Amino acid sequence: MTSAQYRIESRYPLMGSLLPPSTFKQLYVDRSLAVAVAVKSVADPTRQEVRVVHIPSGEIVFRTAVTGPAV
Repeated sequence: MTSAQYRIESRYPLMGSLLPPSTFKQLYVDRSLAVAVAVKSVADPTRQEVRVVHIPSGEIVFRTAVTGPAV
């Protein structure tokens, strides 16, 4: 059995209307699944950064791009 290697992080509260709250404390074996859950976990990924981190290396393997206010 493969051990979980990815976690979802954010400085913002993570909440997905279709996902149970325990989803955000969960570790993931599959990188693609972790990224999909991360994107679904924020209301607006352009305003709220969310990251998927590879636990063994600490490398951020996915990050939403937060855009600044229009000038």
